[in-house]
Amino acid sequence: MRLPVAAIDDDGSPRSERAFACWQRPLLDEHTGARASASVETADLVARFVADGHQTLAFTRSRKGSEIVAAQAKRMVAERLADAAGAEPVPRIAAYRAGYLPEERRELEHSLTTGELAGVVATSALELGIDVGSLDAVVVNGFPGTLASLRQQAGRAGRTERRAAAVLVVGDDQLDQWYARHPAELLGRDAEAAVVNPANPSVLRPQVACAAHEIPLTPADTEYFGDGLDDAVRDLVRDDLLKPRAGRMYWAAREPPARQVGLRSGSSVEYELVDDDGDVVGVVDAARIFNVAHPGALYLHQGRQYRVTQLDTAFHRALVVPADDVDEHTQTRESTDISIVATARSVAAGAGVAHLGTVEVTNQVVAYQRKRTSTNELIAVVDLELPPQSLTTSAVWFTVPAGALERAGVAPGRTLGTVHAAEHALIGLLPLFTICDRWDVGGVSMATHPQTEEPTIVVYDGYPGGAGIADLAFERTAEHVRAARELVATCPCDDGCPSCVQSPKCGNWNEYLDKSGAVQLLGLLSG
Repeated sequence: MRLPVAAIDDDGSPRSERAFACWQRPLLDEHTGARASASVETADLVARFVADGHQTLAFTRSRKGSEIVAAQAKRMVAERLADAAGAEPVPRIAAYRAGYLPEERRELEHSLTTGELAGVVATSALELGIDVGSLDAVVVNGFPGTLASLRQQAGRAGRTERRAAAVLVVGDDQLDQWYARHPAELLGRDAEAAVVNPANPSVLRPQVACAAHEIPLTPADTEYFGDGLDDAVRDLVRDDLLKPRAGRMYWAAREPPARQVGLRSGSSVEYELVDDDGDVVGVVDAARIFNVAHPGALYLHQGRQYRVTQLDTAFHRALVVPADDVDEHTQTRESTDISIVATARSVAAGAGVAHLGTVEVTNQVVAYQRKRTSTNELIAVVDLELPPQSLTTSAVWFTVPAGALERAGVAPGRTLGTVHAAEHALIGLLPLFTICDRWDVGGVSMATHPQTEEPTIVVYDGYPGGAGIADLAFERTAEHVRAARELVATCPCDDGCPSCVQSPKCGNWNEYLDKSGAVQLLGLLSG
């Protein structure tokens, strides 16, 4: 039965005046584009708010970032209050993120609600679904990827009649710097349209399984699940999870299917991080384990640092030892191969061509850097032997004739750095045109792809089967390429920086980037 739906778009929730600030960090070097640390600026703002008696919530982009900013804010607020005459006891500031044990998260949520915590530095784990009471200020460390997330995070403060403040500390990412140059867009631009791909078999099959567990399936359910229902039911029957009886399909397994459905990565497999005493320090999902908990990795949890000594892929367990006194952090290097499975559509893009289709991505973590945290000095590069991971998904890829690049002044020896830099710029600005975070997509660039036989840039959906991101990107190719070219061309740095062609998630440590070549290539693709 279908009923009419009425939209209720009036906000009747209590709220007071809220000031919103876009905080551009000081420029330290105009030639390299280096700016003051976003984490330090965020920690300083949190400390200032907390020291003045304002309960504050800060959001960071990563788990490690939440731990680092919380530790810095604790130190800064202690220093501020120590300098004040008749100082009160130092207010409590803590980190909050996914990977904490359930009892740790509940305790932090209770302390925040009761006011025992003066400040919390969190990932998006505190963005939705948790009542954190009334807050005076929110500090967002870097644009969170979508306007919807930014407004949700900023809206955590000011839910009472007291005035509130929200501050976006602009990060180094391409998207952050674009918004720093167009700040009115943060409040005036429409929030992104939701993207969903219900026909994706990786999404459809677990949905059908959960539905069958609730009530037996019938052929009439095609109305809700679409043409892919038959294939999903066939797969589940082959796995002895569904049984036919009297024209209906019944759930046949003992355990309910919902427990096996991962909400974040599509995988329900999680690794436990265990210390010498056998206590579970935290958990990491299988999709991220090789990047954050490989042997030798440094892992932050509740303000403490651990080194991973062993990774057991059979029993999904990583062994860790305390490493609080180690002035060091680690960063992985990845090797990525990509093959084109099928091309669905192609369209001219200036002197090149934009394509939409299916690709198979093979990714392997092959090494990691040990770097001194205090100086960013490289200590060592350590090789790793970890199994590859494969992903079949949807993608957009750009091809351009090598001859066109040469005529534009990009010599053959510069092609690799050119496509690599352009890839980073395109991924950095993709959230302007699709509802995604740059961490939801991946990229590969090649001076000559073995299948296209031309310089090629691939931007792929990071979810099995694709979540619809590539389709939206393909529809807005022209706008996307033009915006990327403008960003790179107008960046004041000399040879490329995090605000234009460098990427925080680059698996090659941002090696071989050619900024001027990227401007020429993006110009060719934009016509």
